[in-house]
Parts: sequence; structure tokens; C-alpha cells
Amino acid sequence: MTVSKKSVKKPDETRKFPKGKLEVVKVGDFTFGRGTFQPGWKWSKAVKPIAKTDSCQAHHVGYVISGQMAGVMDNGTKWQISAGDVIDLPPGHDAWTVGKKPVVLLDFMGAAEYAK
Repeated sequence: MTVSKKSVKKPDETRKFPKGKLEVVKVGDFTFGRGTFQPGWKWSKAVKPIAKTDSCQAHHVGYVISGQMAGVMDNGTKWQISAGDVIDLPPGHDAWTVGKKPVVLLDFMGAAEYAK
């Protein structure tokens, strides 16, 4: 058995999009992402043109370090997350930052294909 370690300070890849970025670190078969979303960011404006889907199709399982984000599922269900929350967010959603603080979100599941 071996231990693998990398730092998000030196990500394997940084995917930039308007008012945000995703820093991607790959460790073994695992892909981890640290997303930073500035005030005014909205998935349907910033990432939709990259993803070319009507809504975000990534399944995010993550932890919110800072800020607040809100969103709506394709079925109309509204949601909101804040610093300290752990989220399991299924595919089929739009999202946007709330307030004047950037959102920093650790994504343990959806980073592999996000914003590609």
C-alpha cells in the first residue's frame, strides 16, 4: 500500500470560466476539485457555454468552505448552501453565488468532468 499526496496549491489543472475557476487534483483514481466562485457568478452564464448542456450535469458531493450559493433543480426544487454545509447535489441544476463573498467549495465527486 502506498500513500498519495498532492496539494491544491499546485493543481494538476485549472479550469477557468467567467467569475470562477476549478482547481483539479488527481490522486490515484480519485479526482478532487476546489471551486472558487466570485460574486455574480451563475452556472447558466459562466459554464453552460463550456458544458453545452441546458443545466449542470455533474453530480457534486462537497463541502462549502466559505460563502453562500443558491440554485434550482430542473424539476423546480430550490436549494441554498452556506459555509460549513456538506452537500449531495444531483445532476440537473443551475447555481449562483449569493451575497458579496466568494464561494469556495471542495468537490469530492463532480470535478472530473466539470467545466469541460
